[in-house]
Amino acid sequence: MILYHGSLERVAQPEIRESNRTLDYGTGFYATTSYQQAEDWVRRRMKEAKENRGYVNEYELNTEMLADLKCLYFDTPTEEWLDFVMKNRTDRHFSHDYDVVYGPVANDRVYAAFALYEGGLLNKQNLIAELKTFELVDQYLFHTTKSLTTIKFFEAKQILL
Repeated sequence: MILYHGSLERVAQPEIRESNRTLDYGTGFYATTSYQQAEDWVRRRMKEAKENRGYVNEYELNTEMLADLKCLYFDTPTEEWLDFVMKNRTDRHFSHDYDVVYGPVANDRVYAAFALYEGGLLNKQNLIAELKTFELVDQYLFHTTKSLTTIKFFEAKQILL
């Protein structure tokens, strides 16, 4: 399986980096099966950082190696997925012991729906029903150094503004 990671840098050696913000699945190395999602993300970062160059890094995921890791999978938005994402986003001290987490990406449209939920304008069931109408892409979080051994760098495609 091929995964993509958008970055301002060529990332031949992925690593676990502490983030200065809360993320959907916690700290780690994020990737997606969607080339377009990775390219869109790096283009946003390029504009924010006023950079004229970025990269979509490609990796091969050895799915057989995942069997030896502690993994959490969310195929679609569920109450458990929502609770997990909300814990990661709202509690900077929340920690989990999964090596890999997989599930839907909370993109810009999803963030707006989350804001309605956080403001009490949508309940959990209505939020999940709303999210299921969106065409969501996926994301993988590689949360531990051990989990990074399941991906192998393939190439980096340069993106220019």
